[in-house]
Amino acid sequence: MQIYSAGSSFEWFVAHLTQSCAADGLVSYCRDVITELTMLLGLNHPSNFNPYPVTLLTQTTLVLIGTVLLGITAGLVGTFAYLRRRALAGDVIAHAALPGLCMAFLLTQSRSIGVLLTGALITGVAGAFMMSLLRRVTRLREDAILGTVLSIAYGLGIALTRTIQNNYRNERGADLESFIIGRAATMLRSDVLQIAVAAIACGIVVLVVYKELKLLSFDESFCRVQGWPATGLDLLLMFLTAVTVIAGLPAVGVILTAALLIIPPAAARFWTDRLSLMMTISAGIGGVSGATGTLLSARMDQMPTGPLVVLTASALFVVSWMLAPNRGWLWNRDRSEKELAAAAAEILRSETSSRAEVKS
Repeated sequence: MQIYSAGSSFEWFVAHLTQSCAADGLVSYCRDVITELTMLLGLNHPSNFNPYPVTLLTQTTLVLIGTVLLGITAGLVGTFAYLRRRALAGDVIAHAALPGLCMAFLLTQSRSIGVLLTGALITGVAGAFMMSLLRRVTRLREDAILGTVLSIAYGLGIALTRTIQNNYRNERGADLESFIIGRAATMLRSDVLQIAVAAIACGIVVLVVYKELKLLSFDESFCRVQGWPATGLDLLLMFLTAVTVIAGLPAVGVILTAALLIIPPAAARFWTDRLSLMMTISAGIGGVSGATGTLLSARMDQMPTGPLVVLTASALFVVSWMLAPNRGWLWNRDRSEKELAAAAAEILRSETSSRAEVKS
């Protein structure tokens, strides 16, 4: 008994179907149908037909998986940062990662994405530690601390980027500016694997210390009274934020990574008061934004994926702000109009009763 592989059986089926339709003049129709079918299923194409290359579908699928995982992870971790009023901490860490990218390249002369992101992770965590240190040893306000660390890190990163461009002008791959705005369209399997590992690791950590992070997010003082290491939990949250940011650098870059940590939880906050449900909605908004932005980028030529992902998340934020029950603008507008109408009716009723008493 002869056993055929899936690819050989499919090629035999395509050849047999085409020969059957040749007598009726339906070859062209069959060719179009088979081409679309093979592109949809991602199967090997028969060599006789020379259809569209399957690499386009594979690359789109890679980008789709990477951006969806990144959006879910950013929405999950960003929820705690948002509730801790540390929404801009992700932006600071993202900018602090840029000097690490540059120093890793200068020290190792390696263009390996693993080496570059390792340097970015080191300086990103250093930026998070610096924020925590300044918060405890100085009397600076939170916004001043964030602005100071962000400005120093980004200024150093831009200076090192220009140095690399000037000294390694002819070196292939020395241009690190792609990490500023991202390069999701050219995402590799290693990038997707890196995002998947970060997503799984962050998800496991959040599940293990969920109750502690919940307590820290709503009442840090009570967390300390209960004996939990609030400082350690805060540093752990900053580390999770740094891992998420570094994993997203190849996709959306330094500037746009922070948006995925801020916008989904901010939009989810309009819909619920429960933390578990807010995390679910935030992760969903992040995942939907990643998928929609990727598909729009695949359909629209010359449009980068990262900005479209962020614009999709922004659109979902506007929808949440407008339509969410109890907190949405339309809901509050209707409630305000009803309250004004009730107040006006009460005033009119009191005036009417006062006039009736005067007349009597």
